[in-house]
Amino acid sequence: MNTRDLVLIALFAAIVVVLGFIPPITLGFIPVPITAQSMGVMLAGCILGARRGALAFLLFLLLVAIGLPALSGGRGGLAVFAGPSGGFIIGWVVATFVTGLIAERTVREGQAETRQFIGFFLASVLGGIVVLYAIGMPWVSAVTGTPLMTVAAGSLAFIPGDLLKAAIATLAARAVYAGYPLLPARA
Repeated sequence: MNTRDLVLIALFAAIVVVLGFIPPITLGFIPVPITAQSMGVMLAGCILGARRGALAFLLFLLLVAIGLPALSGGRGGLAVFAGPSGGFIIGWVVATFVTGLIAERTVREGQAETRQFIGFFLASVLGGIVVLYAIGMPWVSAVTGTPLMTVAAGSLAFIPGDLLKAAIATLAARAVYAGYPLLPARA
């Protein structure tokens, strides 16, 4: 890991903090708000790759754990990890890693632009939505005592917004990749 990697990791942790300034949208039927920070998972994975993206989120979680009000709505401290959103928040690290891994394996220099868009979108959806929900929904179920199928049904309301976030992350990742490729090349 070199200085450039450390700077990129810190930069993306800061970007996720800034995404937290966008107020959360709460839905009455599920205790987890809609936030822009989950788009940071997709951005960090697609732009930085698996390792650096996950490290950016580990740094972010460290900032939250020490009490920095870095989460959407000005939340921070250890208590947020024990709440209904805790599984999603902790899952950001794994989801970013998976997003980055898929992006590293599907997007290459010299590929047709359309294939790069598809690769970034696929990575964003599989890592930033599927993996994140697979970690977060059982956590919500366990913390609230709500049956998992009820939590899953309630989570369907998040899908359209998450697909929009994936599309935005895809466009941003492709723009960065075209001008300044940061994604590690895989053989």
